[in-house]
Amino acid sequence: MQLLKYLQSQGLGSRKQCQWLIDNDCVVINGDIWNNAKSIIEPVDVKTLSIDGDNVMVVPMPYFYILLNKPADYETSHKPQQYPSVFSLFPDHMRNIDMQAVGRLDADTTGVLLITNDGQFNHRVTSPKHKVAKVYRVTLKHAAGDSLCETLKNGVLLHDDNETVHAAEAYLEDANTLIMAINEGKYHQVKRMVAAAGNRVEQLHRDKFGDWDTQNLAAGEWKFIQIHY
Repeated sequence: MQLLKYLQSQGLGSRKQCQWLIDNDCVVINGDIWNNAKSIIEPVDVKTLSIDGDNVMVVPMPYFYILLNKPADYETSHKPQQYPSVFSLFPDHMRNIDMQAVGRLDADTTGVLLITNDGQFNHRVTSPKHKVAKVYRVTLKHAAGDSLCETLKNGVLLHDDNETVHAAEAYLEDANTLIMAINEGKYHQVKRMVAAAGNRVEQLHRDKFGDWDTQNLAAGEWKFIQIHY
């Protein structure tokens, strides 16, 4: 990949802006100044990147995968309506890169959120036919018993929906804490299922998405991960 294209792929500016950085000796890769826009660089070989003296987070190319422990009061959207976007948690240059969340979490829902620029991966893990399980920790408004879990596993009919949906797994940690797994990704699905079963969600946290958990990341923390599929 040519240096100019590489800098653009890192979200460091337009073609003209990146050309200016190169011409003015602002680009330092692995400790060396790079000042030829046509120089060939292998993205996998880039360990450190500095622009005009400031260290910049190196984004894996051509595809990257991010594991985020989503905090509350952030919207899974590039155009948030009420709360900040989850994408505002990333460095400025990364927000210039085309990336999408893998599915969505409501603003008040916390936990595992994957973000990527790999559309094929995104489609695969969100497609209902692949049945990638999502595990939620649900804080219930009303104390519940095993009958709630049985109802969810047997299936409930969502309001304004003609399809019965089932929990892949459901059990209580205590009377007000439900652990529930689903394989679909319908709008507000967990909240609507619990409501249809006669209770209410007070708090919602996604513990796992497929094989991925928060890996002890604090709320708002994130990291690049490797994906094999």
